Amino acid sequence: MMGLMPSEETRTTTPPTVRSSAAHDAGKPGASTRAWTVRLLVLGIVLSALNLRPAITSLGALLEEVRDGLGMSGSVAGLLTSVPPLCFAVFGVMAPRLARRFGAGAVVCAGMAAIATGLLIRPYAGGTAGFLAGSALALMGIAVSNVLMPVIVKHWFPDRVGSMTGLYSMALALGTALAAAVTVPLTDTLGGSWQTGLALWAGLAVAAVLPWLPFVRGRVTPPGAGERAAETASQGPASTEHARVEAPRLRMARSRTAWALAVFFGLQATAAYITMGWMAQIFRDAGVPAGTAGLLLAVTMVMGVPLAFVIPRLATRLPHQGPIVLALGACGLAGYAGLYLAPAAGAWAWAVLLGVANCAFPLALTMVGMRARTGPGVAQLSAFAQSTGYLISIPGPLLVGVLYQHSGGWGLPIALMSALMIPQMVVGFLAGRDRTVEDEAAH
Repeated sequence: MMGLMPSEETRTTTPPTVRSSAAHDAGKPGASTRAWTVRLLVLGIVLSALNLRPAITSLGALLEEVRDGLGMSGSVAGLLTSVPPLCFAVFGVMAPRLARRFGAGAVVCAGMAAIATGLLIRPYAGGTAGFLAGSALALMGIAVSNVLMPVIVKHWFPDRVGSMTGLYSMALALGTALAAAVTVPLTDTLGGSWQTGLALWAGLAVAAVLPWLPFVRGRVTPPGAGERAAETASQGPASTEHARVEAPRLRMARSRTAWALAVFFGLQATAAYITMGWMAQIFRDAGVPAGTAGLLLAVTMVMGVPLAFVIPRLATRLPHQGPIVLALGACGLAGYAGLYLAPAAGAWAWAVLLGVANCAFPLALTMVGMRARTGPGVAQLSAFAQSTGYLISIPGPLLVGVLYQHSGGWGLPIALMSALMIPQMVVGFLAGRDRTVEDEAAH
């Protein structure tokens, strides 16, 4: 699979010794084992990415049925759609510490198991509190995996950050769209129970656990790691000491780039979770049938499949990612205008435009990998940007639910979505500048 991806130059600093590691290792003892290890890791990344959104979009497709079944008001439903960013903020900040102690592979493996368990128990836990607890368990697994995926990509594929981020983002978008598209018809096929329709996604998470099992004990190392360690040792004590201090603890709060990326991440997450949680309901309230509304949400999500692969590769080739941010934001503003003026008549067009706007997420992940020079720097920046960003995004879906309930329509919520797009474009443009957090946060 990796052989199909041409090598690329990113704007992050990558040691020359890790370039084209697969080619460097070819013909050496154990090369075949290392190749299979890389393939297994790619499979694990793809399966994990497929599981990072069905917990949310499957709920969005059945939100009306869940509300009726659990007796939720619009405000409580808004709280439910705010749970994902809250969990991502709270649990995501723990990911780097857990990865240092247990290894990133072990943490992602445990995360997939948590997703499977949470998705299986939440529909049958009884009442709103049990549903929220099961959702929180699944979202905890999603949170740590969200943070560690850029770290794993940077560590194992330092010369293919754009390609691998694109592959991961494409799989994430595919899983998101798949859950939105097929949850309603599968629920109908399986007897019409919303509990069954939500619980079936646990099976996909179980499958994602398996590729990570060989990485749990941390005995698997990236191709070329041994050669790099030997080269460092051969350069003497000074080189070894340099390696020890190469990745100091960064003070992210001092970095303007880190803050710009965190706010950009938070605002794009606000838009994404409002879309995933409420867009199907917007179409249903406009007279669109439930099955069609689910398909429209799926169209929005599936736009990320091709674009999530193209945008990161394009971003790594540009000195400034700001123009991409502005183009995505313009699509979002056009989509919101359409939802306000003609939600049913132009539904498919608005779904496409909002799908393009949602590709700010893979762009943000790519910029996390580009705004730090080292793997530890990426881990710290990823935790800071995602945890801070998700904290910023918590009020958005809740506020949409409150505005919807008290105004009796979608005018005010859509106005809020449009207003938030403007600062998203501004901070995203600033985050796209060609600089690294090590230069700003190490002192």
